[in-house]
Amino acid sequence: MDNKYVGYILLGVSALIILYIFIFQSMINEIDEGSCSIETCPYHASFNKLLYLSLSIVGILIIVGLVLVLSKPKERIVIKKIMQRPHKIKLDTSFLKPEEKHVLNIVLENKAIFQADLIEKTGFGKAKITRILDRLEGHNFIERKRRGMTNVVVLKQ
Repeated sequence: MDNKYVGYILLGVSALIILYIFIFQSMINEIDEGSCSIETCPYHASFNKLLYLSLSIVGILIIVGLVLVLSKPKERIVIKKIMQRPHKIKLDTSFLKPEEKHVLNIVLENKAIFQADLIEKTGFGKAKITRILDRLEGHNFIERKRRGMTNVVVLKQ
């Protein structure tokens, strides 16, 4: 619940308590008028002390309610990420063999590809693709992530 609503509820409850206090005090005064003829009646003085105590407690409730109502809500900080155009990854492939360059270009085009799909696209055998991917992984161009019975080949960031 928002702090302002809690503050309004506290102010409403405080108003009701004040109303009940004054109704109770007026009833006590009506009963007390005929019972005690002494000017400094201890019975009447104790009720005055209780009245001041209860009004001070209600005053504290009112202050807390006003603080809650008048306090500013916490501002939400919204951070929006600016979409950046993906930079073309420039890799030094001068030292790679032609098969490795071919496999790396396919991975670059797809960004992530299953190893089985790579076998189909290149026409190489499983063992040859595995060796090529091992070499590319050794040069930190790609990484393989295990997904069930197959691997996903992704570019290394």
